[in-house]
Amino acid sequence: MSARVESEASVTDERSDRSVIGHLQGFTWSTSESVAYEAAVEAINEAVGAYSAVIAAEEVKKNPSRQVLERARAGQAACAVSRGQLDPADHAAVASARQEFSALSRRIRQGRW
Repeated sequence: MSARVESEASVTDERSDRSVIGHLQGFTWSTSESVAYEAAVEAINEAVGAYSAVIAAEEVKKNPSRQVLERARAGQAACAVSRGQLDPADHAAVASARQEFSALSRRIRQGRW
């Protein structure tokens, strides 16, 4: 069995002959902008991980708290939404997200969430 690989230039929209890639808007990143965005995404991922640690610790308890589990899972879901909505072109939002989620991760690890 063989796989067929097409170049990006040959990918077309089923409704027309125009390239799907042709519909994408260009975006130029500076090195500092790309690093800032990746750092913000990483801060969000760290918060998700901190919530995961809370969930894992709670689940091994003899009588896990349903409230703690629900709250931590809701926190993870909120992080995922924020990560999906983060616009790399919005430099203020990127900086804010990095600061906010870094602080959230610290609070979660300290048990102050």
